[in-house]
Amino acid sequence: MDMMALAALGVTAALCAVVVRQKTPELAALLVLAACALLLWNTLPMLETIRDVLEELAALTELSPTVLRPMVQTVGLAVVTRLSASLCRDAGEGGIAAFLELAGGAAAVLVALPLLKMVLQLIRELL
Repeated sequence: MDMMALAALGVTAALCAVVVRQKTPELAALLVLAACALLLWNTLPMLETIRDVLEELAALTELSPTVLRPMVQTVGLAVVTRLSASLCRDAGEGGIAAFLELAGGAAAVLVALPLLKMVLQLIRELL
């Protein structure tokens, strides 16, 4: 599915959710969740292609997987955090969304710590 079809699906689902939310907010939240799942399912092939290209680039530049993995994981955590927080906000749970964002930030820092260690070791070796 190309980006135009994904955009059309997203806009259609959002408009339907706005209409349904007036009568039954719970059903609107389920509609949004289903639309997000469908959009994610159709986005997975793109993500796999990106992963393959990153692996090729890492092989060409002889970049260590210990460097590439935390970068990709951090981006993945950011995407998951943003999506889940947005869904919680749509469901009217701003407090849960805020804590999800806090947890996502902490997880991203935790995943990036090995990179920080590597940078500090490199600086130490250069001095």
